Amino acid sequence: MKKIFIILFMFNFFSKVIAENNGTAYDYEFNSIDGDLIKLSQYKGKVIVVVNVASRCGYTPQYEDLQTLWSEYKNKDLVVLGVPTNNFRQEPGNNKEIKNFCETNFGITFPMTEKINVIGNNSHPFYKWARKDYGISAIPKWNFYKIIIGKDGKVAETFSSITKPSSKKFIKVIENLI
Repeated sequence: MKKIFIILFMFNFFSKVIAENNGTAYDYEFNSIDGDLIKLSQYKGKVIVVVNVASRCGYTPQYEDLQTLWSEYKNKDLVVLGVPTNNFRQEPGNNKEIKNFCETNFGITFPMTEKINVIGNNSHPFYKWARKDYGISAIPKWNFYKIIIGKDGKVAETFSSITKPSSKKFIKVIENLI
């Protein structure tokens, strides 16, 4: 009986689980497409739409909707952040080429990060955090996958590539959050 008590005590002592605080999106930063630092903490209290983007994707025309969203809501506590990636083999360009493509073809003025990984072991820490915070639905399945961060810094919603930023259901979520 004494041995059982000791064993149970040891398991209880050594297996004590400490609640983990996964933090918020504000704990992360990116290098911009121009090489500057983008600290998500500068957007505290705003809704942030993080979208992995690519120049050679069937969803690339969504850049236009993202720019419209940015133009219409940037003064209403919304930030759009474009995150170029070649994880899906549709963004072969370097940062300068990506920036030129976006500005020339879509007039992009919202913040853009440098080209990074958004999936896998080498994914940017923000994407690893998003998965911990929200689960597997925060993992981009393709380009133009949208992660919406609420004003509390947590993942509020995700949208697949097929959901346009101009769709009624997307806009409704944005308007409810801002």
